[in-house]
Amino acid sequence: MWAFKKCAVVVAHPDDEILWAGGTILMNPESEWTVVTLCRKSDPDRAPRFFRAIEVLNATGAMGDLDDGPEQNPLTSRSVQHEILQILPSNRFDLIITHGLNGEYTRHLRHEETAKAVMALWKSDRLFAGQIWRFAYEDGGRKYLPRAVEDADMHIRLPEEIWQRKYDIITDIYGFGTDSFEAGTTPREEAFWCFKSLQKR
Repeated sequence: MWAFKKCAVVVAHPDDEILWAGGTILMNPESEWTVVTLCRKSDPDRAPRFFRAIEVLNATGAMGDLDDGPEQNPLTSRSVQHEILQILPSNRFDLIITHGLNGEYTRHLRHEETAKAVMALWKSDRLFAGQIWRFAYEDGGRKYLPRAVEDADMHIRLPEEIWQRKYDIITDIYGFGTDSFEAGTTPREEAFWCFKSLQKR
């Protein structure tokens, strides 16, 4: 049973929301979904694609503009936390979904920083949520495309029609080619670490 009415997805980049949780969003249209991405607001290609994707998800969305250069210069936790609070329309949700502490593949620093910032905000009571779910994927240190962690707390196998809609958003709206990392990765099974209290994993 899906028990969440007000849900937020907090990710580093436009397309992360689809790759790692798009099926879960599509399968629960009765919920009020808010999706925020912390990077690429000024990207003239990716930003409009993000808002088209959000429209298909029947969600509301907002974008931040944190540095996302190829150098992956580290950001301070304070700056990432500030960006999250600035672009989220509320600090109270039934469920917040975000990145895993180690990201979903080897490696993108912004994914890790986003996860840590969300958890820090939750633990300090600046962000309130009944549950936090973190994406649970790994790539074996680049040995294969990202896939669900076997012993994750939650596994959601996507019906074919839902997966196809998710794949179409990645290829048609975000414009990734069928031979791209994103299209090849698009998981048929979504997995999460789930937290109902403030214990660490």
